[in-house]
Amino acid sequence: MSTITNLTVLMTVYHRVVPDQLDTALQSLWNQTRPAARVIVVIDGPIGQELDRVVVKHEQAHSEMTVLRCAENGGSGVASQAGLQLVETPWVARLDADDIARADRFEKQWDALTADPELDVLGSAMAEFEGTPNNVVRVRTLPQTHAEIARYIKINSPVNNPSSMLRTAKVREVGGYRDIRLMEDYDLWVRLMAAGAKFENLPEPLVYFRADGMFERRTSRGIIRGERQLQRTLVAEGLISRPRAVFNLAVRTLFRLLPTQLMSRAYRRLFVR
Repeated sequence: MSTITNLTVLMTVYHRVVPDQLDTALQSLWNQTRPAARVIVVIDGPIGQELDRVVVKHEQAHSEMTVLRCAENGGSGVASQAGLQLVETPWVARLDADDIARADRFEKQWDALTADPELDVLGSAMAEFEGTPNNVVRVRTLPQTHAEIARYIKINSPVNNPSSMLRTAKVREVGGYRDIRLMEDYDLWVRLMAAGAKFENLPEPLVYFRADGMFERRTSRGIIRGERQLQRTLVAEGLISRPRAVFNLAVRTLFRLLPTQLMSRAYRRLFVR
């Protein structure tokens, strides 16, 4: 089990994360066939004693884990940017605090990065589960080649963020993460694409993604405001026209406003293979 010395994992944690789920997510990092050299966990504001105990347990057990504690909750984009400043390796991998990395995730992705040194962003499919990872309800796949991703990014986020590996210098070149509610990853992909970054997605599901309550989380007013900001970024970076942005916003807002059952059905048609 050789460590990938050029890789850091970045994870953000806030008060609504379930302690047991964070424990499982962190354990999945230590169980990698090729673990990262460093894990940075950003605590996004007060999190409560039970959640903090999980963080401290792993911090004390693993010297490669660094914890950055933010006094106030600034949101995922702000917390991710704060963590990015601490990354000292050429590559950074993301994982959400309630998801699980498959044991061979980093090994598989590192092999792909080694095979194509021009890659800047590498994602994978995700196995979405409810309850336990044994109960996979669907696999979320996205376009695989750079050419396919360049077309797809005009209408939807082209990379599953919890599966992503990013070239640190390229992310910093475009300014890193910005404060766009629940759209900070898509916003970053847009700016990276405009800056000439090369993308790829692996077809294997290398991350287990918790789907419980997923559609309820996609309907807040805040995320619709984020949609507006995202479309402005697509226009500003020259990836789409203003009329296309208006069309995108109308379609994506309508999707957010669908009843949960219809939203789930539409989601399956878009992403399940």
